[in-house]
Amino acid sequence: MRKAYPSDLSDSEWAHLRDLLPSRKTGRPTTVDLREVIHAIFYLLRSGCSWRMLPHDFPNWKTVYSRFSRWKKDGTWRQIHDETRTQCRQELGRDPQPSAMIIDSQSVKTTEKGGSVGRTRERKSTEENALLWSIRKAS
Repeated sequence: MRKAYPSDLSDSEWAHLRDLLPSRKTGRPTTVDLREVIHAIFYLLRSGCSWRMLPHDFPNWKTVYSRFSRWKKDGTWRQIHDETRTQCRQELGRDPQPSAMIIDSQSVKTTEKGGSVGRTRERKSTEENALLWSIRKAS
């Protein structure tokens, strides 16, 4: 047992997410705890650290990255996001599928003398941040 990180899922959040993860039907049985893999991915997303800097109490970073990458390629993250969004919208009494989308852009005013425009650094991985938010909202 390890001390919990703020990014760890609660039992109800994990129960919701566990059912949405793909099961392996072929190959060797899984030896790594998928909940710990998810905790490592969410820790990385919240802290902004690199894969190689994951704390040692998580599974090996290569294992975590391999699962993350596989789930991204096979659409697992998209499916989790879509199903969680649908559930949240139904709980709020709204249409399960959004009918409109808003795109927001940030503008930065230049100086009075026409100096250079400041730029805000692009956010890292907004799709994964949206996923984390929607899972926490659903629980």
